[in-house]
Amino acid sequence: MTKTSQETPETQSLMKHAGRYVYATGKRKTSVAKVRLYDNGKGDIVINNKPLDDYFFGILIGNVLWPLKLAKMEKSFDAVVKVTGGGVNSQADAVRHGLAKALTVFDPALRTLLKKVGLISRDARIKERKKPGLKRARRGPQWAKR
Repeated sequence: MTKTSQETPETQSLMKHAGRYVYATGKRKTSVAKVRLYDNGKGDIVINNKPLDDYFFGILIGNVLWPLKLAKMEKSFDAVVKVTGGGVNSQADAVRHGLAKALTVFDPALRTLLKKVGLISRDARIKERKKPGLKRARRGPQWAKR
C-alpha cells in the first residue's frame, strides 16, 4: 500500500477501526481525552497512535481498563483515544472517564453500575490559582519578627 499525502498515522489507525462508534470526552485536572469506542472489536485500545501497553505502564493500564472490566466487555470494544494535557496519571484518569461515559452512551443500562462506583462523575479537583500578595495559592511570604 503506497502512502499518499493524506494518510497519516492518525488516519491509518482510524481506517483500521472503521464502523459504528460512540464518542465521549473524559477530563481530569488539565487532561482531556477524546474517546471513540467501536463496537464489534477485539479489545484493542490505541492512545495517541500507540497501543495501550506502550503509552501507559503498570497500574495505570488497570486503571484505564476498569470501566470495561466492570461491564465485563474487555474484548467487545476497540477504542481510539486522543489525550492531551496534564501528566501520565491524570491522562489515565481522563481516558478512564471517557471510556465510562462512552459505555453509558452505548448501553444506558450500564450507567447505574458505573455511577455507583464513581466512574461517571468528573473529578473536579484542579490546581488552585495563585492569589495576589502570596507566593503560591495559600502560602504567604515569610514573616520576620526583627
